[in-house]
Amino acid sequence: MPKQLIDFSVNLNPFGTLPSIKGNWVNWIDIIEDYPDPDGYRLIQAIVAREQICQSRILLGNGGAELITLLANFLTKKRIGIVQPTFIEYEKMCRAFQCDIEHIVLQEGKWHDLSAVYPIIKDIDALFLCHPNNPTGITYNKETLRKLIEQCEQEQCYLIIDEAFYDFAEEFESAVSYVSAHQYVIVIRSLTKMYSIAGLRLGYMMGPKEVISSLKDIQPHWSINSIALEAGIHCLDSEAFVMKTRKYIANERKKMQVALEEMGFNVSKSDVNYLLIRDDTLHNQEPIIRYLLQKGIVPRHTENYRGLNGKWIRVAIKKEKENELLLKALQSWKRRN
Repeated sequence: MPKQLIDFSVNLNPFGTLPSIKGNWVNWIDIIEDYPDPDGYRLIQAIVAREQICQSRILLGNGGAELITLLANFLTKKRIGIVQPTFIEYEKMCRAFQCDIEHIVLQEGKWHDLSAVYPIIKDIDALFLCHPNNPTGITYNKETLRKLIEQCEQEQCYLIIDEAFYDFAEEFESAVSYVSAHQYVIVIRSLTKMYSIAGLRLGYMMGPKEVISSLKDIQPHWSINSIALEAGIHCLDSEAFVMKTRKYIANERKKMQVALEEMGFNVSKSDVNYLLIRDDTLHNQEPIIRYLLQKGIVPRHTENYRGLNGKWIRVAIKKEKENELLLKALQSWKRRN
């Protein structure tokens, strides 16, 4: 095994943790002596200002995972649709709360087409949509999103849109603007990806007042720690950092897509900080994974993504030098095969 591994399986900001969080870390030591604000008032107000949405429609969470768990609890024993391939936690948590799950598996390589989703909406109580999608990286345009929201509203089906990676996309149609005027739109946001604070666990949800109130009733007290609350305020006041990251990711992603396609790989048309790639000569990509591990590179397998079933691998967009090492290893793979 190589002495050092480069982890391309984790989709965090390649620039690392937001510098102002690191810079203020020592100043936050004293606040751990006291209990955190259970309402997260200052962070909530920062979200209100940023998203232009009333505070009664906002819920803070201990990362997106807690918010998904709270929603699954709220939807106990309901009929749930999940647009696949997608993040596996939706199914895991919904099953934990005895939901009846309908998997809507989109056609491989045609992940922008949601036509298979619309006939299902009338038969379910809630629909999970990851947007931008994890693992494909694709995004939907305004018309597609509007049509889906309107149909879910008509059928009184909660549309739960996970926008964990939205801030990595150059052009993105967020569903947040629909929250205030609709009773069935719920948006989940994560602060752990862009700001590289996965260890702090922080996210927030925006949705109908009645749903937010119900989730607060079942959420553990002091769910978000004091340092995470302080860090969140810095995250929401760091537009220059976000713009720098987004531009860098876009440039590196385009370079990698071109290089990989020139090598003969099938590449997803991602809009964010990761790519799905496939060697079409293989049905299952395990040989490539093993080869990359020997080179000190850790990709993400897709064995547990419905609709992908190991036929693709996912790789993060990292710093230029690391990306070049990945491309070099994949070029070497192609030459020997």
